[in-house]
Amino acid sequence: MAQNTLLDKVLSLQDKFQSLQDQLASPEVMADMKKFVQLNKDYKQLEPIIKAGLEYKKTLDNLQSAKDILLNEKDDDLREMAREEIADLEPKIPQMEENIKLLLIPADPDDSKNAIVEIRGGAGGDEAAIFAGDLFRMYQHYAESKGWKVEVTDQTPGTSGGYKQIVFKLSSSTDGVYGTMKYESGVHRVQRVPQTETQGRIQTSAASVAVFPEAGEFDVDLRWDDIRLDLFCSSGPGGQGVNTTYSAVRLTHLPTGLVVQCQEERSQLKNKDRAFEELRTRLYNLEHQKYLDEIASKRKTMVSTGDRSAKIRTYNYPQGRVTDHRINWSMYNLPVFMNGDIQEVIDQLQIAENAERLKEAGD
Repeated sequence: MAQNTLLDKVLSLQDKFQSLQDQLASPEVMADMKKFVQLNKDYKQLEPIIKAGLEYKKTLDNLQSAKDILLNEKDDDLREMAREEIADLEPKIPQMEENIKLLLIPADPDDSKNAIVEIRGGAGGDEAAIFAGDLFRMYQHYAESKGWKVEVTDQTPGTSGGYKQIVFKLSSSTDGVYGTMKYESGVHRVQRVPQTETQGRIQTSAASVAVFPEAGEFDVDLRWDDIRLDLFCSSGPGGQGVNTTYSAVRLTHLPTGLVVQCQEERSQLKNKDRAFEELRTRLYNLEHQKYLDEIASKRKTMVSTGDRSAKIRTYNYPQGRVTDHRINWSMYNLPVFMNGDIQEVIDQLQIAENAERLKEAGD
């Protein structure tokens, strides 16, 4: 894409950006919270594009000025300064252009949301549940390193440790959690000698990870008239009163049959609120999955397409190796990886997806 064309594309968005800025400051829009939230979302999506475009324009202008000085100026000192500036600015241009091209491609509109994560033990019985627990701890440590908040919504412990199923929310006031965690959706496979194995034989087990963008208040029109509320006694950890009070909540969405439950809080009201948030998210994901399926039909890497049945990663304990099959990436420091140091593979997955997006935009 030529420089002028790229710059024109960015600058053509300036009027829209200014209009959004003006609307967000108007009392009428501020009084309509649903409209304000949507306009603010549009504004935040345009802001980095405009910022990058203005910086790009400034760099091009400075480069042209330096070239003009080199061409027309007779003073040797000024010409030398111009040469240095040209040498400094020219290498920056291609990277700035690549960045703007990526910004101009519509991003997943849900990347900025918090995430709901569900881990289920799959094939492998007790060992699969233990592995699901290992994955949960891995994500806990990763969340701690990012400064994210972890809130468990529901859990079913395994008989020998770990979890048959665990659902939790990852949230941040600054980061787009879903935009990072979406790469973890899929089947995770482990190869190791299980704790329950007495003969020392290596076993292959699996756990599935599903990552959903948390639905906002205005994303889904969810009414209590469409929900059946059931109360029951909590089970598991929580103290002496956990099994004697009807604090656990189960919500059934009658039109779709979707069921969610929450029993992690002592308060029935808190469990009800958190179950409602999760139900709203799962309903939102019925529509969001159509968007992911559309991406999957275009991209060969299958990166961040939400295909939860695809085997995405293998954790091989005898070799100390973890391999991501989508991008053929491996590292041989499995203990560190399982302790939450997973940023490198996420970075590589993002690079692969960005390459696909650029190719898709060029076709």
